[in-house]
Amino acid sequence: MIRILGVDPGLRHTGWGVIAMDGPRLTWIAHGVIKPDTTADMADRLAELCEKLRAVVEAHAPNEAAVEETFVNINPRSTLLLGQARGAAMATLAGAGLKVAEFAATKVKQSVVGTGAADKTQVAFMVRRLLPKAGEVTADAADALAVAICGAHHRPIAHQRLKA
Repeated sequence: MIRILGVDPGLRHTGWGVIAMDGPRLTWIAHGVIKPDTTADMADRLAELCEKLRAVVEAHAPNEAAVEETFVNINPRSTLLLGQARGAAMATLAGAGLKVAEFAATKVKQSVVGTGAADKTQVAFMVRRLLPKAGEVTADAADALAVAICGAHHRPIAHQRLKA
């Protein structure tokens, strides 16, 4: 059985979700949202994000991680800030010894909903269907669980056989 940690990075809300993969079967383990202090300096917010993400890794012992790629939008400042949160998350996960896969938002949506143009409501609905034990999840946690599901669906076949 493989545990996969999915992360949807952000400076205000970083969603995380852990699933277990046993062959083709996926099972919910845990999920949550990290909410750094928005009044703190940038360096302190990133440090808090890293500290809390390390605690998630220690508590749930994932074997690998998947992170959503930064969506480039019209506002370059927003994209840069999101990229800093994503970089901090990736460095924390790699520093914990995890293999980190990266997926575009459209790939995540396609893996879970069947179309890369799905909205957050559709993603959350399908996450609840695929992982019924997760119960009600916030949009950020649902996105993170979707990233973990995408990571499970796109693991290399040879890698699955080695770890299973």
